[in-house]
Amino acid sequence: MMYPFPHSPKLQPPSNASTETTMPTHNHNNPTSTHPMVTRFRVGTNRPTQCFNLHVSTISPIPKSYPIAFRDPNWYHAMLDEYTALIKNNTWILVPRPPDANIVHSMWLFRHKYNADGTLSRYKARLVANGSTQLAGIDVDERPLGEFSMTDLGSLNYFLGISVTRNASGMFLSQQKYATEVLDRAGMLNCKPCRTPVDTDSKLSADGAPISDSTLYRSLAGALQYLTFTRPDISYAVQQVCLFMHDPREPHLSALKRILRYVRGTLSYGLQLYSSTTSSLVAYSDADWAGCPTTRRSTSGYCVFLGNNLLSWSSKRQFTLSRSSAEAEYRGVANAVAETCWLRNLLRELHTPLATATLVYCDNVSAVYLSSNPVQHQRTKHIEIDIHFVRDLVATGAIRVLHVPSRYQYADIFTKGLPTSLFDEFRTSLSVRSSPVQTAGEC
Repeated sequence: MMYPFPHSPKLQPPSNASTETTMPTHNHNNPTSTHPMVTRFRVGTNRPTQCFNLHVSTISPIPKSYPIAFRDPNWYHAMLDEYTALIKNNTWILVPRPPDANIVHSMWLFRHKYNADGTLSRYKARLVANGSTQLAGIDVDERPLGEFSMTDLGSLNYFLGISVTRNASGMFLSQQKYATEVLDRAGMLNCKPCRTPVDTDSKLSADGAPISDSTLYRSLAGALQYLTFTRPDISYAVQQVCLFMHDPREPHLSALKRILRYVRGTLSYGLQLYSSTTSSLVAYSDADWAGCPTTRRSTSGYCVFLGNNLLSWSSKRQFTLSRSSAEAEYRGVANAVAETCWLRNLLRELHTPLATATLVYCDNVSAVYLSSNPVQHQRTKHIEIDIHFVRDLVATGAIRVLHVPSRYQYADIFTKGLPTSLFDEFRTSLSVRSSPVQTAGEC
């Protein structure tokens, strides 16, 4: 610590020393210089010194404690908004502390809210109960009474990394910003795009040389899983690379890079939702029998439409081996039927019950036959539960399992690699397309 000189004793000159100091004299009005260089000072053209007041706006970082947040104007106003809302909703009342009562402490949570373009939207502060001070069966079972007022934030435009754009057809969901961040993390922002996310020939197995950075592989594979929320066209390819996250090999890394190259070429693509009064529920189910070279398990895939809108989709390897293609296909049908049952119940809870039967399309004739044939065959006993599950729903009229030609089996995109032309056609059928804004700019 340095202290100012006034607190120190005054230094006195020695008694035998002279206090007079002789300074050299200079003629400041006419400085003498023998240097041949011509300067602005010589010719009298000196520019006046200009002072600038520069201000750089920065985002207040997330505070680590309440006192730090209280001293920051941005977080202070965020906390004030939260406190005002709690008071307005009558969240608590002040009472004398009961004897022997457990006191649940509170804590502040702080977070930045961002717009779709990455700019800061607002500072958000939450006052919540500290769970570590709650007692099971005493504090955690209590439920607030009464109604709470809600803040209208306007039309939805950005939520959990998903951008929502309203257009004449309905809503367009996009994760372009998130996909760009994934490509940047992989160092593939300027990679060469490809037309499809997976080829039509090879199937991934457990063979190959180990990769050098398995952590990055797992991070990118997990990031691509989240991207499938608005990009069902990459579901099968992502499901394949995720099967080997525990021990990734060079072929798996090559497959992952191909997905990223496809994403790079379709950055502006997203999922279009349409404004429609159609309330029919239609599902397509498919299975790739014994497609895994290592385990010979089958891959099931389905997609469910509510009217023209893609509502649910899945690409998943079956847990058990199937001894025939009919068995694999029927397991896939049972999975699709279970999903449609859940969706029907959800729509009923939302006071929008369906009046017509759900149509489930399958391109395997044997699977369609088993769904309605009451005769039990010896070869179907090992899938008896799935058969009874689907058959009971067919008997009640809630479900109808119909045959569809493979040419129009949209669920193929979730079970195998497809040729470019067929892949593009099925991708369009899933309502995955380029952003309407991007399309308008290209015309």
